[in-house]
Amino acid sequence: MAVFSIKTMNAIAPEGLNLLADNFHVSANEPAPQGILVRSARVDVDDYPSLLAVARAGAGVNTITVDRATEKGICVFNTPGANANAVVDLVFPMIGVWMRHIYQGIEFCRSLAGLDPDKVNAEVERRKSAFRGVEIAGKNLGVVGLGQIGVRLANGGIHRHMQVKGFDPTPGLENIHQLLPEVTITRTLKGAIGDADIVSLHLPLTPGTTHLVNAGFIGKMKKGAILINYARGPIVDESAVIEALNSEYLAGYITDFPTAANIGHPKVLTTPHLGASTAESEGNCASMAVGELSAYLEYGNVANSVNFPNVESTPSAKVHTRLIVINRDVPGMIAFATNVISGYGINIASYLNESNGRIGYNIIDVESEVPEGLLGDIAKNGNVIRTRLIRLV
Repeated sequence: MAVFSIKTMNAIAPEGLNLLADNFHVSANEPAPQGILVRSARVDVDDYPSLLAVARAGAGVNTITVDRATEKGICVFNTPGANANAVVDLVFPMIGVWMRHIYQGIEFCRSLAGLDPDKVNAEVERRKSAFRGVEIAGKNLGVVGLGQIGVRLANGGIHRHMQVKGFDPTPGLENIHQLLPEVTITRTLKGAIGDADIVSLHLPLTPGTTHLVNAGFIGKMKKGAILINYARGPIVDESAVIEALNSEYLAGYITDFPTAANIGHPKVLTTPHLGASTAESEGNCASMAVGELSAYLEYGNVANSVNFPNVESTPSAKVHTRLIVINRDVPGMIAFATNVISGYGINIASYLNESNGRIGYNIIDVESEVPEGLLGDIAKNGNVIRTRLIRLV
């Protein structure tokens, strides 16, 4: 059985690490890993020549050099949906805290600590009207980004008797099918946020979403709306948001990303990046990441990759060796690989190919040993990025 070295970056929950079998050696100090498990640390794949895959225990991969990984044939995984409940569990209470003036009410109650006990109740009754809020039932919720978190937030809005509209520029059908029928999916961004009392962002950070929320975005929102960012900080152009708050165009900004510019603003409510910080979420993310990484290293299977096509195959009992060929997605690669293998007199038991428009990924099972020169001959093709040989016997 092949032995794999795994480097951990950040603390990975034991619920995940305990799933690794004895053929995985795990260490935070591993100098030459085949796999990396990471939460939020920056990963430059060029630092690890032996690296085959990186698994991010979370959704965002903006701290990983994904494009460079693709060029080198390194698979990058994330864990979509594993922390969705944790984020949604926090967003709705934060909306309530804002709209019901809970924070100010709590501070008021604390201010009464030194008051004569007989006067506390009278003072509460006298001043409680200052903290009167509004309910979220009946309000319009606009959800931008309909991944696992966005879908669950949209559905949660329906359960709270809100009117919900959602928009996603590249919707995933699997996620869309999970939406409640009462959620309206709009074809344009303005359709989702134009009449929303609350706009909540749930997008990955990419070059296309960086500063997506700018003056133009805010201008599509209605005056007096609340903006929520529990996705990624740089999705929002903070200077544009602060300006909109100062001009009273936006009523409030609720975010998980405190900065020097927003922490003291009276119309900003911040939490210290707590979106996925629950024991359940960290355990779910770690378990999912470990499962993805181990399946890739041991069998070459790909699930929830952000740069490779998803492709999984269970080898039959007769399979001796599995060949993995990673290539640029150009015509003729299947025929090329097949011809090279048949040229060695080897019968192919199973050939599975998937592509994502940039990368072609091939899982080729054979029932015999593979000569050393075969992979070298396949790698001579200029469109082949990487090859692997996995012995299953």
